[in-house]
Amino acid sequence: MQNPLTSTPSFTEFGLDNRLLLAIDKLGFETPTPVQQQAIPAILEHRDCLVSAETGSGKTAAYLLPLMQKLLVSPDKAIGIKALILCPTRELAQQIFGQCQQFSEFTSLKTGLITGGSDFKKQQTALTHNTDIIIATPGRLLEQFQLSTTYFQHLNVLILDEADRMLDMGFSDDVLRIVELCNNQRQTLLFSATLTHFGVIKIADKVLKTPKVVALNTLHDGHSNITQQLLLADDHDHKLKLLAWLLQNETYDKALVFANTRLRAQELYDYVRGTGLRTGLLHGEIDQKDRNRTMALYRDGVVNTLVATDLAARGLDIKGINLVINFDIPRNGIDYIHRIGRTGRADEQGTTIALVKHTEWNLMAGIERFLNQQFIRRTIKELVGSYQGPKKLKTSGKAAGSKDKKEPLKKAAVKKVKIRERDKKNVGKRRIPSNKLAEE
Repeated sequence: MQNPLTSTPSFTEFGLDNRLLLAIDKLGFETPTPVQQQAIPAILEHRDCLVSAETGSGKTAAYLLPLMQKLLVSPDKAIGIKALILCPTRELAQQIFGQCQQFSEFTSLKTGLITGGSDFKKQQTALTHNTDIIIATPGRLLEQFQLSTTYFQHLNVLILDEADRMLDMGFSDDVLRIVELCNNQRQTLLFSATLTHFGVIKIADKVLKTPKVVALNTLHDGHSNITQQLLLADDHDHKLKLLAWLLQNETYDKALVFANTRLRAQELYDYVRGTGLRTGLLHGEIDQKDRNRTMALYRDGVVNTLVATDLAARGLDIKGINLVINFDIPRNGIDYIHRIGRTGRADEQGTTIALVKHTEWNLMAGIERFLNQQFIRRTIKELVGSYQGPKKLKTSGKAAGSKDKKEPLKKAAVKKVKIRERDKKNVGKRRIPSNKLAEE
């Protein structure tokens, strides 16, 4: 018997079908990743699973391989879809679809893709013509349910990928509605970047039965292969100059620039293009065909800079992204982690740079505290500004004296609301002057 402490794990140890092993070999996969080592055996045992694993850890293969193994070894004679994979974005769905086709190359398994922005009738055909595996986003799938709700009566496996992101995007009710229309005897797998997300635990309690928990990371992982830097900026115009300098002088294969809003992303895209750099734009309002074209150009290196909203913070698996610039500071630490997770993948080195104005200092300090990390303070000698950070700091790292000075006004407003409510209750009764109420 091999010593597990000294032996190198192999995909053959899982007892996978030779057709799958042939595809794995063709793809050049040699050693299972930690999430694959722990999740694949549990899934093959037909257990529900709750898995915490970041994008880039090999989680897609961790559920696709045992799923396909189950379909190949124990083919179900019942007509209908055997597996459903739900994910939050079209881009992630397309990537899963591509990997699914690669793994099933030497099998007869059929895969269908159901996402917005694509032909509705063709997708309906995929749902009704004995497709084995369906990969879908919740919104478009629910549109298909308007025609029929019987597609998943014989479903064997339901997979919720990037579950935390689906919940953050407001898909909680949609996901639960879809779950209700699936075979109650199915196996359910829930994958999330974190198990500390309250919504994930809540939905896991509803859809999983005595699950096997595989927790490989938390939101507070240090990202040791990512250098996290901070650049102070005087104002918006100063940020633009810093952005241009970084994109023109840093060494990178691909850069990803994040903005908090669609309008800001459009502004940055126009600005960066004006500097002569090859740039793409990605946000939720862009037509699907244009999004696909942009991602293909970015993936192939024709465009090496992408300006994006948080739509790109999850699910995108693009090789060669080694520079991430947060032009706008993300709204919370979770979004920050998912943004920087686009670089430093598969043990490669990456750099992230946050551009911080004085109005964003406390937001950035909160993220540092959330991560229990302090980012590297950096300056660009050609563009050193006047803002050097707060003069005094609290123990939290936030600016001293930043407490809301309007708090007394807020309390007064609350008091006025209470007075009005009491006045309404006294309609038709002896009227008590408001000033008397205020004195009570």
